[in-house]
Amino acid sequence: MSVLYRIRTAMSRFMYGRNGMDQCNRDLLWAYFACFLLQAVFGGLLRIALLSAVFEVLMWLLFAWILFRMFSKNLPRRQLENQKWINLRWRVKNSVSGARARHADKAHKYFTCKSCGAICRVPVGKGSIVITCPKCGTTRKAKT
Repeated sequence: MSVLYRIRTAMSRFMYGRNGMDQCNRDLLWAYFACFLLQAVFGGLLRIALLSAVFEVLMWLLFAWILFRMFSKNLPRRQLENQKWINLRWRVKNSVSGARARHADKAHKYFTCKSCGAICRVPVGKGSIVITCPKCGTTRKAKT
């Protein structure tokens, strides 16, 4: 039995029932690397001690949080945190791509309903019209 095989089996026995690396931990690790680069720039190149210290403290906090989440045995809680993080990322990504698509559409003008927040699309160049929200039925007078 090789040494590497024994190390691998010991590590897998140790990690059994623990959270390990999930999407939230990967993103926290990327944030750690970003703080590391910023700390190197501000501390090493620019010699700004206060910002360097802030990023160093942030790096230690991120490192501790990553290790805590990785070795945690409270799997339902960590899975819930991960799902909330994935949902937040998805909402941000969708809103950015939707805004980009609405900005590229020159044939329509978009209005946001003040009562429910729905986005209403109307054709451009129709003058002053009354817009009825398809979701809640609120009317609004606007110029296209």
